[in-house]
Amino acid sequence: MSDDRDMTAYCDTGTPHPDPAPGAGGPPFAECVLCRRPTEYPESYKGITLCPVCEWQEAQRTACSG
Repeated sequence: MSDDRDMTAYCDTGTPHPDPAPGAGGPPFAECVLCRRPTEYPESYKGITLCPVCEWQEAQRTACSG
């Protein structure tokens, strides 16, 4: 079965991509409270910030703690 339609025309909405939320996804990043490596969170984030590795390890600990 062959389809000659242009798929980019199907997927393109014609609207520009929205700007990211202010303060999200850009430096400066908060440091991990356990290992002090940079996290995915901005410095303005409230609460405990963990890097992806420590976040994964913490999830493993809580999943196994029963």
